[in-house]
Amino acid sequence: MQKDNSYFTEIITITTAVILLFICFIFMIIWLYQKKQNKNKRNLQIVNLNHEKAILAAQLEVQENTFKKISQEIHDNISLTLALSKLHLNTLETVDHETKSVVENSVDLISKALSDLNDISKSMDSELIKTHGLIHALESELAIFSRSGKFEIDFKVTGEFVFMDPDKELIIYRIVQEACNNILKHSYANCISLTLAYQINELNLIIGDNGIGFKDKRQNDGSRKKPGMGLNNIRNRAKMLNAKFDIQSIPNTGTILTLHIPLEEQISINGTKNQSRLS
Repeated sequence: MQKDNSYFTEIITITTAVILLFICFIFMIIWLYQKKQNKNKRNLQIVNLNHEKAILAAQLEVQENTFKKISQEIHDNISLTLALSKLHLNTLETVDHETKSVVENSVDLISKALSDLNDISKSMDSELIKTHGLIHALESELAIFSRSGKFEIDFKVTGEFVFMDPDKELIIYRIVQEACNNILKHSYANCISLTLAYQINELNLIIGDNGIGFKDKRQNDGSRKKPGMGLNNIRNRAKMLNAKFDIQSIPNTGTILTLHIPLEEQISINGTKNQSRLS
C-alpha cells in the first residue's frame, strides 16, 4: 500500500513538474514573441521617422533653394533697377520747385525700398549663417523688426555658447523667422523676446510676445482645428532637430513658444555669456 502511495506521489510530482515546465515554455514563447513584436514595432517607428525626416529635409532643401534664387534675383535685378532709377532721378536739374519736391520724395521712397529689399535678401540667404553664425544672423533679423519702430526687442544669450552644425543653425534661424512673422501678422504685440539658453545637453529656444494670444480653437465635434501654416512649419523644422516643441498662449496676455533642442558632440566655449538688447 505504501509502495502504491509512493508511486502515485511520484507520478503526481513528475506530472506537476512537466506541467510547470510546459507553462514556463509557453510563457517563454509568448515573451520572446512579444519582444520580437516590440522590436519590429520600434524598427518600424524608426523607419517611418527616418522616412518622414527625409521628406521634411527634401522640402526644406527646396525652400532654401527657392529663398536663395529669390535673394539672388532681388540683389542682381530688382535692386539694380531701383538703384538706376534713383540715379536718373538725382540727375534731374532743370525742374521747378514743385517737381523737385516730388522727385526728392520719390528718391526717398526708392531708398527705403532698396533698404527693405536688402534686408529681405539677406534674411533669405543662408550664407549669412555660414559666414557669420547663428547669433549674428538672429541679431540682424531682429534689428529689422526693431527698425520698423513697432517692436521693442529683447534678445538674450545665456550659458556656454555652442557651435552647431550650420544646417542645424539654419533651421533654428528659420524657426525664429517664422515665429517673428507670426507675431507680426497675428499678435498685435509691441514687444518680442528671444532667449537662447545653452545648457549641458540642450539648447532652449524661447520666443515670446505680449500680444493678444489665442484660444484653443476646436471643431464642432470637439476635435482641435489644424494649426496654421506658420506653426506647422515650426513643428516640421523642430522634428528635423529632434526638438521638443511647446507653445503656451493666454488671451490678451501673450504667447510663449519653447523648443528644447538636444546638443550632441558639439564644441562649446567655456565661460562665454552674452546678452544684448535691441530697441
